[in-house]
Amino acid sequence: MADDSFDSLRLSLMQDALPVGLAMVDRVRRGGARKMVEAFTGSSDPLQELRVEGEAAARSVRDRLDQVSPGLGNPVMAVNVAVDDVVVNSPDPQDQQILLEVLARIEGRLDALQLHLQKDVGEQSPTSGVEQS
Repeated sequence: MADDSFDSLRLSLMQDALPVGLAMVDRVRRGGARKMVEAFTGSSDPLQELRVEGEAAARSVRDRLDQVSPGLGNPVMAVNVAVDDVVVNSPDPQDQQILLEVLARIEGRLDALQLHLQKDVGEQSPTSGVEQS
């Protein structure tokens, strides 16, 4: 239960507070405190306006956080999955063979992707090329 609360808080911060905060900082940078106050005095829904205004910058920050650790900037959202039990009498051997071929192709692509990602991480690492003991 504590994990759910923490994840909900983090999701809210990333999707709501971060864009608003970045928009406020940008307004202060562009026009000082007066420009920031205008958002609250000149709009019927200032938080929504600031959220929209800061979304592009927030997306950039979240993407950079995801580069550090996947799911850090764009939290993984909980999903409920339901499975319908289907009774299959006797699978067709040809269908089984096709399925095995497709699964083998997927496995090969996943292995290639994992190798590529490990190679990219090694190239970006500040200690790449330095042997560690």
